[in-house]
Amino acid sequence: MLKATHDVTQSSWGGGISPFAVGWNKLMMWLFIITDGLLFAGFLASYGFARLSSSQWPDQLEVFHLWFIALMTFILISSSATMATAVRGAERGHRATVLRFLLLTIVGGLVFLGMQAYEWTTLIREGARLYSNPWGVPQFTGYFFLTTGFHGSHVFTGVLILSITAVRWKKGLSSAEGVELTGLYWHFVDLVWVFIFTLFYLI
Repeated sequence: MLKATHDVTQSSWGGGISPFAVGWNKLMMWLFIITDGLLFAGFLASYGFARLSSSQWPDQLEVFHLWFIALMTFILISSSATMATAVRGAERGHRATVLRFLLLTIVGGLVFLGMQAYEWTTLIREGARLYSNPWGVPQFTGYFFLTTGFHGSHVFTGVLILSITAVRWKKGLSSAEGVELTGLYWHFVDLVWVFIFTLFYLI
């Protein structure tokens, strides 16, 4: 019994096949998501420590228009739903459906980025800077610009990847797995924003 188990394990890890029945593309994407998730976790943990150790912290209701941020969040989460529909369409071979919902996801990402640019512009006009702000706690805007900017760069990258995937899918060069991998990245970006929205804007 033990010898048979050893032989199966050895054959599985001997090369030529995937031990966990996962292709290397998907495995690398999951490794990226895990490591990048840890980086975001470090950002948010550092922000939480700075906030708890500060004797005062700006009231989010006085700084942000929460209805506007909530709308941004709704748009990004909705784009995750359109991405999921594109992935399902790719699995079933519905080419037109995949292209349509990839384009909708791209539009959602661009709208989110446009709204974030408007939010940044508004705060900068009010005097917010990386090392100072009118609300009395310099670290506040430092964490805000770094965290939301880092996430925004991920959204921008995701829009580029979505665009490339859409073009390749239209030309018949992308597989269902390619759409799925793009979806994994986009869902990750959306999930990270949920944590940022909750911890930075609401709590």
